Amino acid sequence: MIIKRLSVNRVAIRLSSLVSRLSSLVSRLLALAGFAVAAHAETVITSHAITTFDDPPKYAADFTHLDYVNPDAPKGGEISIWRSGGFDSMNPYSVKGRAPLVVLKSYEKILTKISDEIGTRYCLLCSTMEYPKDRSWVVFNLRPEVTFADGSPMTANDVVFSFNLFLEKGLPDLRVLLGQQVDKVEALDPHRVKFTFKPGVPTRDLPASIGELTVLSKAQYEKEALDLEQSSMKPFLGTGPYVLDKLDISKSITFKLNPNYWGKDLPIKKGYDNFDRIRVEYYGDYQAAFEGFKAGNYTFRQEGSSIIWATGYNFPAVVSGQVIKTELPSGVKASGQSFLFNLRKEKFQDPRVREAIGMMFNFEWSNQTLFYGLYERINSVWENTDMAATGVPSLEEVAILQPLVDDGILPVSILTDDAVLAPVSGERQLDRKNLRAASALLDKAGWKVGDDGMRRNAKGEVLKVEFLKDSPSVDRVITPFVENLKALGIDAYMTAIDNAQMESRIRPPSYDFDIIIGFALSDYISGPDLKQYYASEFSDVSAFNPMGLKSSAVDRLIDVVMAAESNEKMKVATRALDRVLRAERFWVPHWYKSTNMVAYYDMYEHPVKLPPYELGELDFWWYNAEKGEALKAAGVLK
Repeated sequence: MIIKRLSVNRVAIRLSSLVSRLSSLVSRLLALAGFAVAAHAETVITSHAITTFDDPPKYAADFTHLDYVNPDAPKGGEISIWRSGGFDSMNPYSVKGRAPLVVLKSYEKILTKISDEIGTRYCLLCSTMEYPKDRSWVVFNLRPEVTFADGSPMTANDVVFSFNLFLEKGLPDLRVLLGQQVDKVEALDPHRVKFTFKPGVPTRDLPASIGELTVLSKAQYEKEALDLEQSSMKPFLGTGPYVLDKLDISKSITFKLNPNYWGKDLPIKKGYDNFDRIRVEYYGDYQAAFEGFKAGNYTFRQEGSSIIWATGYNFPAVVSGQVIKTELPSGVKASGQSFLFNLRKEKFQDPRVREAIGMMFNFEWSNQTLFYGLYERINSVWENTDMAATGVPSLEEVAILQPLVDDGILPVSILTDDAVLAPVSGERQLDRKNLRAASALLDKAGWKVGDDGMRRNAKGEVLKVEFLKDSPSVDRVITPFVENLKALGIDAYMTAIDNAQMESRIRPPSYDFDIIIGFALSDYISGPDLKQYYASEFSDVSAFNPMGLKSSAVDRLIDVVMAAESNEKMKVATRALDRVLRAERFWVPHWYKSTNMVAYYDMYEHPVKLPPYELGELDFWWYNAEKGEALKAAGVLK
């Protein structure tokens, strides 16, 4: 019995020792787990802003106002501008109908850009945002004071609703992109919303990208049975500073400042939204619009016609100083305006055909004869930035391009040739040297000249090229281009249609055109937007890729740009992409000017130093009431 008791005691002692050791081990494991949780928590960043490459934002969390605004700018008055064509819808998010551009002043996004900084988004509808180092998810801490225009509160449920709405009924390319990026969206509480991104997707840009989601009112949308896909004159409720005041369909529309706008005292909104009203007058003809400005029917004009700028501003109000004509500095990237080919058309499949057509546009003659020498030629999709490809590829670019050459996707010449430049022409409208070179290209492409002087392919089909346009102001540019193409043996012609037809024919799913004037789009720091602009998978659903570009090389380079982990690597990858895009010859690039040509009635004022990336006339300019009354008393304004 004694022996048994000793055995039991020994067992008990051993058990006690084991329990103690296990307890100690558990404690240490818990401590380590706690440390791991704490370490993980430390990787979660909480900030008022997000930058592309984790650089500190220009403005700290306690900034009082943006550097380029006048925080004490007076409020009041009206600014009026013009737009071409008309509008038949108040829904800017549908491919059906045409909405007035200024309607976007009624809506806001979770994050916002500013005009003196690239690659940063600041909280607007949120106060802060949270995200881990790998940016695999983001939480937006929404401001509880945000309200829609009717005074109803905006909540996380509205954000979730808006995302799902754009995912289901937004523009086709946006739907696809959102579906590829976002795994889950959830309202954590009334003022916290979390987006979780799908694994395997480059996440560098995703928190900022999803932060550009427009937030609509779930209650209004459901109560009034609205439809994001349909054209409608019923505006959606937004959180923005301006609301619809009055409209005359396709003629005029006015937005007024919401006196109860929730965000007017935010530091990021100081000096913004200074006008009581923003009015837009619509004109069907460019010259008629200029005459309307001279008559005082609207009061601010950004001039786009070189001939009018050079010869038209000699009317009495300019001479007297009652209208200011000036050029204001601009550091913005060129717009990418160009003639765009519809690459879906069989006749444009051969790049030699596109190159030949491009050689017949004489920019040098046009600039001197039509544009008074005011413009410079666009060569790059990123013209007027340090991301434009120049000369032969750098060693860093070669490292990016070499694998595509090795895989047979790109020719070896991409590694050694200079970046494609627009052809240079002589002083005469029809440059004979370019005519001969273009003729040789078409011959090689199988478009031979017949006895009647027209070019036909092996099927006997005439090479026809239609320029589709909705404004007579472009006739003087297109007409000599058409004449040069006819000299090349191409049956070229212009077709004039109205704005509504134009919208229908150039957007998905129709893409019913040969050549249009459009834009080769790009951003200063490119990310998922590149897919909407140039990726093959979006080529037949995107409103931003009307040319229908499909290139496996471009697709792979887009992925490289999106995955770049530093600003310098992003720039190198963008130059490589620019080089390949230009080699595709999907465009005939136009021109740009590195200043803003503006005219306005002398009752508006602006900050002494304008920001480099935006003119901002509707945003941070303001009205001088004393000057406005003087103009009215003089009978200059109606």
